[in-house]
Parts: sequence; C-alpha cells; structure tokens
Amino acid sequence: MIQLENVSKVYSTAKGPVHALDGVGLEVAEGEYVAVRGPSGCGKSTLLTIIGTLGTPTSGIVRVAGQDVGSMNSAGRASFRARQIGFVFQTFRLLPYLTVMGNVMAAVAVGEAPAARQRAAEILEKFQLGHRLTHRPGELSTGECQRVAIARAMINRPKLILADEPTGNLDPQNAAGVLDLLDAFHQQGGTVLLVTHEEEAAARADRTISLRNGRVADPSAV
Repeated sequence: MIQLENVSKVYSTAKGPVHALDGVGLEVAEGEYVAVRGPSGCGKSTLLTIIGTLGTPTSGIVRVAGQDVGSMNSAGRASFRARQIGFVFQTFRLLPYLTVMGNVMAAVAVGEAPAARQRAAEILEKFQLGHRLTHRPGELSTGECQRVAIARAMINRPKLILADEPTGNLDPQNAAGVLDLLDAFHQQGGTVLLVTHEEEAAARADRTISLRNGRVADPSAV
C-alpha cells in the first residue's frame, strides 16, 4: 500500500536548511496497521503529509496504492487523495459553520452527494451521532468532534487512513472509543498509519516504526 524509497524533505529557513526527513525507506502492506512514534520534531507529521499527497518530497520516490504520487501534478494528487485516503487530525479540522452532516459531506464530490448522504447517515448512526446530525462543532464534545472527523475520513470508502495524533486532545474514555473505530476500519481490510506519542494507542497496531532525526530508527531499538 505504501512504499517510500530514500525519501527526503528539506525546508528552507532563515537559519538554513532543515532536514525534516532524511533518506527514509518504508513499506506498509495493504491491510496493515502501523504506528509511527518518535520525539517531537523527528519528522512524523511531515511523513504523513508526504504519504497523504498534501506535500511533495525534496527527493526520493513515494508510491501509494501502486501509484507514484510524487510524479503527479497538484490536480492529480487532489483527485487521488479524495479517492484513496482519509485523514484524521488531532485538532479535528471541522468547519465551525457546518453541521455534523455538512462536515462529513464536505469531503464528497458534488456528483456523488445523493448516494453519499445516505452512507454518511449510516456511518454517523453507527458512531452514535445519529442524534447530532444538525448540530455544529461548537455544540459537540471533543470526543464527538473526533468521531465526526473519522466519519468524514471514511465517507469516500478510502483504502488508507492517515491519523496524526487522533487521541491527543481526548480523555482516556473518548480516546479508546476513537481507537476502536480505527480498529474496526482495519478489521474490515483498511490500512492505517497512526502517528502517536501514546503507548496505549501504538499497542493497537500490528507493528511500530520509530523515527529519530528524520530517519527510521533501527527496529531493534523500537
């Protein structure tokens, strides 16, 4: 599902170049659940950004679902991202002026909206949000906001979910509920790449990758 070959990402700053990723090689099989851990600033979020086609590497090859996403133009990456990848972020990234249903449907192409609306209602009911369809994010708890974000990530039936610290703003009970939803997606054949600082969250994964200074650490050190 994911193949990275010698991937580097260098940012230019006033103080000089910053190597966020430095020759990363990585493979994640279809249907695998992988956690990525490491200290702040080690490149975890940059890694997800590049795999998710929200950014491009400075050098190296990135393949997702068999496609060389690094060679796509911005329109091609956007189309691929919408069809193949769901995103879940620590800060939810919900639109405050939209309802729960509106936030989920915001990820759907206009022509696919009629069929997707019924699917969204079913997902939200399954996520115990059926009574919240017309509420806005400001009227929800943090746990409910993250469940809406996961529903949005799943609405287009992606093969891959990229989750960046999805439990970072949640209490233990809500965190467990969010991880249960990711578990269910994985059990149905989906691929999950989870960035987390939390040992309990990483324990849900099939395996853990450790990043240090923009590089994949020796597996024996994980």
